[in-house]
Amino acid sequence: MNNPIDLDAFLSTDSRDVGCEGAMALLHVYTELYANDPDAARTTYAGIAAHLAACEPCFDDFQGLLALTRT
Repeated sequence: MNNPIDLDAFLSTDSRDVGCEGAMALLHVYTELYANDPDAARTTYAGIAAHLAACEPCFDDFQGLLALTRT
């Protein structure tokens, strides 16, 4: 195995986490809602919120979209 996984992180993954593919499919929708109402976005798209809390690359993409939304 070339890239050992962090077993503790893997076992503590939020069961609502939709994964990278699921998050990317609706990230633009989540970001637009988040820009207007962060609580509504986190509630409506709990799986995306859970994923962004766990995945730094997807969170970085979200931050970029959010910055564009706010300009």
